[in-house]
Amino acid sequence: MSTPANTPTPVTPSLLRDWSLPAPGEDKYSRGAVLVVGGGRSTPGAVLLAGASALRAGAGKLTLAVAESVSVQLGVALPECGAVGLPEDSKGSITGKGLDRISSYLDRADAVLIGPGLDDQELSRDLLFALLEREEDRGGQAPTQGPAVVLDAFALGALPELEDRLDPWRGRMILTPNPTEAGILLGRDVEDLEADVAAVARKFDAVVSCQGYIAGAPGTSEAESALWKITTGYGGLGTSGSGDVLAGAIAGLRARGTSSTQAACWGTHLHAAAADRLASTMGPLGFLARELADQLPALMLELKT
Repeated sequence: MSTPANTPTPVTPSLLRDWSLPAPGEDKYSRGAVLVVGGGRSTPGAVLLAGASALRAGAGKLTLAVAESVSVQLGVALPECGAVGLPEDSKGSITGKGLDRISSYLDRADAVLIGPGLDDQELSRDLLFALLEREEDRGGQAPTQGPAVVLDAFALGALPELEDRLDPWRGRMILTPNPTEAGILLGRDVEDLEADVAAVARKFDAVVSCQGYIAGAPGTSEAESALWKITTGYGGLGTSGSGDVLAGAIAGLRARGTSSTQAACWGTHLHAAAADRLASTMGPLGFLARELADQLPALMLELKT
């Protein structure tokens, strides 16, 4: 898997077969627990997509923490999950209050995904602040001890304002920005995606997956801090909900016991390969984001042979 310095390593099926995923384990507990935090009253589908994708990627347990006005409906729509309602404002956006309701789930999670369906930037910042404050009050956790923290959508936009508070999460974060969000994280326009994805990783001590590029977190082993590039994927990925599926797949893989870089490389490849498969039968623009998640188990099975 070695490549010249600063040259991305292509993520191919051959590479992934040599970088095998952890064994499934004997029960749902050994496959890892995912907590997804997000989903306002008007955007519950994003959490549904992310949660279903996490389970399709092999996670054993799933809890969705969403606006309390939609928690019951989501629990019915995805009966494999646990659904917990969080306080919301008059518009149905979760506020960052009432985290005691999910305290035990935060303690038991192997991966926490924050962002799908968050619909208010200021309240998203308040939510992240409250989660970070909770960790600070508990004395923080070493990167190898706490759950992985996967951040997507509006949760990413809150990071620059909280940069000086991120120590409890540094080394544990996986970020899934699109190029616009990458620019927000850097405080400038993205000019060279390959270089700028690596710059985001350095700035936040995080693994970053952005539009087919994956950068490992600084300070880890050489293999984990490399730059990677996905070699597949159709334009049909640019559809509503596609990013939620990607973030959920990465969270599910990470919960199973992969490293953060492995979860990002595998998840981003599977997401793109699922689009290839659907495009071959439906055309590049005709499939839905929820259909991407349904392709993940078969693709993972093929990469074991």
